[in-house]
Amino acid sequence: MSLYTFYRKSKPSADKVPADKVTSTYKSLRNRTFWGVTIAYSLYYVCRTCISLFKKPLIDEGVLTEGQLGLVGAAFLFVYAVGKFLNGFIADYCNIRRFMATGLFFSSVLNLLLAALGFFHNMIPTVVIFLAFAILWGMNGMVQSMGSAPGVISLSRWFPLSKRGSYYSIFSTSPSIGKSFSYIALGAVGYFGWQYGFIVAAIAGVTGATLILLLVSDTPESKGLPSVQELSGEPLTKTDRKPTKELQKMVLRHPGVWVIALSSAFLYITKEAVDSWGILFLQEARGLSQWQASQALGYSVAFSIVGTLLAGWLSDKVFKGDRAKPALLAGICCTTALTLFLFVGGGFVLNIFYVSLFSFSMGVLYCVVAGLMAVDIVPRKATGAALGVVGISSYIASGLQDITSGYMIQYNTTEIVDAAGKVIDKTYDFGPVSWFWIVASIIAFVLPIMNWKKMKIGIDQQ
Repeated sequence: MSLYTFYRKSKPSADKVPADKVTSTYKSLRNRTFWGVTIAYSLYYVCRTCISLFKKPLIDEGVLTEGQLGLVGAAFLFVYAVGKFLNGFIADYCNIRRFMATGLFFSSVLNLLLAALGFFHNMIPTVVIFLAFAILWGMNGMVQSMGSAPGVISLSRWFPLSKRGSYYSIFSTSPSIGKSFSYIALGAVGYFGWQYGFIVAAIAGVTGATLILLLVSDTPESKGLPSVQELSGEPLTKTDRKPTKELQKMVLRHPGVWVIALSSAFLYITKEAVDSWGILFLQEARGLSQWQASQALGYSVAFSIVGTLLAGWLSDKVFKGDRAKPALLAGICCTTALTLFLFVGGGFVLNIFYVSLFSFSMGVLYCVVAGLMAVDIVPRKATGAALGVVGISSYIASGLQDITSGYMIQYNTTEIVDAAGKVIDKTYDFGPVSWFWIVASIIAFVLPIMNWKKMKIGIDQQ
């Protein structure tokens, strides 16, 4: 069997489900698939969080500098950006079950290799360690990019439009659930050494890949069921009858998709900045311990989950499909919370409040801007392509953020040395990088709000 045959979208099954069992079979397989991709995608995030979580131990042990950590993070994000674009287009044609499981399995392997490298870092030259981290973490970016598109495509293949917003908001909690587990569980395991965090991440990834293989089905047709349109009574539009390749080209010409992509880029600068540098900020600027800093971000993620869950309900039910209004409210709240977090002092509890408010509003903004807006204006057969365009923009911006933030932090840090010239302490000035993050947060929600009416021009009207 060739790779093409193995990964291509499943053909309709010759064995059809009896008419009296169609509804029950469809609901059972749909629910299994939904929870399979949702849980698995949360475990994808466990396999990509370790670098952010253990920056201080990596710096303190002399494994990597702040600037090198920024470059390692950027290696992941740049490769991830390209992978999101390519795999978004590829996944439209693929067996989502096999495609998604493959990415998570190889991400687990790479986490395990980094753990092994960590146990022997004292025996390896610094330059080699840096290159090894950059290459392996960059490779992780590529396999990590095999998670998002299959998950969202599964919603398009299994759910009618009338249910997609609500289920998409639930699926969008996956990153928050994964990060929460990472901050709390991996943060605790890291007490024994940061290498053990990578080992636990690898175990979580293998578990997720197994769940995909056990629970997820590719399409209703592959299980002997009618298509989702037939099952739901949803009428076929003229775009539904067009070939996927043609629809993907139309997505690339849609100006609304590119507005969303640019908006998402600024959103991800802010979102990834707090995810990537928040723990170091809390340790150095607020004096919290590794455990306290990781717990603060871990607890706040619960609010991100609530915000993401509310996003679909708010935009569908309260604002009747108007995505701009919840984006405006969430954007103002997000920028306010970020400003409080970065410029108002406080202890453990107060910083949990600031970052929780930020996470709640970011959960709404992330779901609406980076997801629902894009999904709303493209046909289901080209969902992966739209996510690919948004993804490459978002993660190129995230990579530039990691490099820029890393060096802005490093060059605004004062080293305290002893008589022998050995660095014994550092004083960090996070002021310049804080303004960089805040300006990005403002642009992230202002841009889509100003252009939402124009973005709603559909594929049929091009």
